[in-house]
Amino acid sequence: MTVEFDVAVIGLGAMGSAALSHLSARGAKAIGIDAYFPAHTLGSSHGDSRLIRLGYFEDPSYVPLLKRAYRNWRDLEARLRSDILTITGVLQIGSENSKIVAGTRASCEMHGLAHEVFDKSEMALRFPAFQLDDCEIAILDPQGGYLKPEAAVMGYLKLAAQDGAVLHFGERVTAIEPSDSGVTIRSAVGQYRAKKVVVATGSWIAELVPHLKEHAVPIRQVVAWYQPRDGFATEPRRMPCFLRDEGTEGSYFGFPAIGVDGVKIGRHAHFREPIDPNQPNPPVNEADTALLDGFIAKRVPAAAGLRVNAITCRYTMLPSEDFLLDFAPGNPNVVVASPCSGHGFKFTSVVGEILADLALEGGTSLPIGAFSFDAMTRFLAQRQQ
Repeated sequence: MTVEFDVAVIGLGAMGSAALSHLSARGAKAIGIDAYFPAHTLGSSHGDSRLIRLGYFEDPSYVPLLKRAYRNWRDLEARLRSDILTITGVLQIGSENSKIVAGTRASCEMHGLAHEVFDKSEMALRFPAFQLDDCEIAILDPQGGYLKPEAAVMGYLKLAAQDGAVLHFGERVTAIEPSDSGVTIRSAVGQYRAKKVVVATGSWIAELVPHLKEHAVPIRQVVAWYQPRDGFATEPRRMPCFLRDEGTEGSYFGFPAIGVDGVKIGRHAHFREPIDPNQPNPPVNEADTALLDGFIAKRVPAAAGLRVNAITCRYTMLPSEDFLLDFAPGNPNVVVASPCSGHGFKFTSVVGEILADLALEGGTSLPIGAFSFDAMTRFLAQRQQ
């Protein structure tokens, strides 16, 4: 017997759990299916903390979505009666013409966002944990901070269940078969019918969305934690979360001492090392720790004490490093969510709303035109020119 639903959500990490919660809150008969159990370590939603910021250097067009995301995060906290988002400020550091600093300034000026600018001497007085070069500045986004990823995923799943969603864990979907009347979802356990399906399977997205087979690339990401040398300087009120532009060496991110393991850092996209999503994450190695140890000793010396932990997770990168929130080409009953590219978690609360809009309304009033299959095709064509 085939069970029928309004919407099926495949993949219950950050985006899938948020979508399922938004769908069930609107009264949709929904099922969520995940091959693993929450919040597992083979995705992109573990590791205690994720940055959130309003002054978005990647592109000012993200800022309206961020404003909505902040509102939705606070709504989630109110329903859960639990803290998910903590404001510490976010420092964005580099030379004046670096991508991070110039982009942050452009976003702040375009959208009238509060921000402060510090030179090297001012940083030494205000935020002594950081070491800047003479030519560098820092822009403080006072509304930035961090999110608790595991708590957010578990919170969304809890609310989805409370609102009537069916949750299936440890069940791998093997095929989706769209038709004019809906979608058949097949797994090793059984089969289901839904009017619409949301595919949010992270590093496995190309297995169910063939259009992404050559474009959605899972890569290995490494982060590490350090017990700080100076616990006073690295306390959250004195050391905000940060991003740092190192030019050709890439960009780094970090968090103050907000947990028992201390200060957390990583390099965005790490070594851009592709991985097989169906294999365990490769272990942390000496090259990984040498990179992070060297960075923290040079740039955040107050935090460069004993390294106490290092883990791997995954990014799923699209060619433009933007998001993808769209219907599958030729399949209006299949909503595709591959939004991360290493900077998506902060948008989880609004992406869940967007995916529910697409599945239930066939569109959304939120600005997602830049995150379509057509936009990805245009980017690829321009890159080849």
